[in-house]
Amino acid sequence: MIDKISSWKFAEDYVVEPQHIAAARHHAEQLGVESVTQATGNQLALLAAISKAKNIVEAGTGAGVSSLWLLSASKDSVLTTIDNEPEYQNVARKNFLASEIPAARIRVITGKAKAVMGNMADGAYDLVFLDIDPLDLEELLPTAVSLLKPGGTLLLAHALWRDRVPNPTLRDDETSALRASLRNFGDGDGFIASVSLIGDGLLMVAKA
Repeated sequence: MIDKISSWKFAEDYVVEPQHIAAARHHAEQLGVESVTQATGNQLALLAAISKAKNIVEAGTGAGVSSLWLLSASKDSVLTTIDNEPEYQNVARKNFLASEIPAARIRVITGKAKAVMGNMADGAYDLVFLDIDPLDLEELLPTAVSLLKPGGTLLLAHALWRDRVPNPTLRDDETSALRASLRNFGDGDGFIASVSLIGDGLLMVAKA
């Protein structure tokens, strides 16, 4: 049997994080904000590049770590990033400025993801990335999916929730919410979905 833990660690350590993103990660740690792992961030960038995503939406700005990874996939993509914590977004803005991200490429909106995304144009976005409280997923997912163009990509962070989701005996609210969210896409009806083991799990969904 292959040592899965060693393989997971090898995959996590495979990517060298760019200096400007590592600096943003340090600022996130100072804030007490959990960011996606560097391997997860790199996978976000890879998926954005493969899908040639130009218009991207992110729910969960934090200090801007995942935002910077998403923006690294292309020189002309535009990211709308949403968070309800102004303190986090103030730090994220500083990280974007330090990373020399042109103002025209990023729009930072403070507010509840459901309310903000509900006012955005349906079918106008290539990629939507969600890094939010699992308890908000049930309400947000239909709105998030509606924003995607046909063939667009939905990505959900923490899909395995500290490795709790695969264990059917664990039924706390957060684990149950994520388990239900994964089931929404698992039957192949209108979607192609897969779960990556990178980081804390990344759900990847292509809209038919």
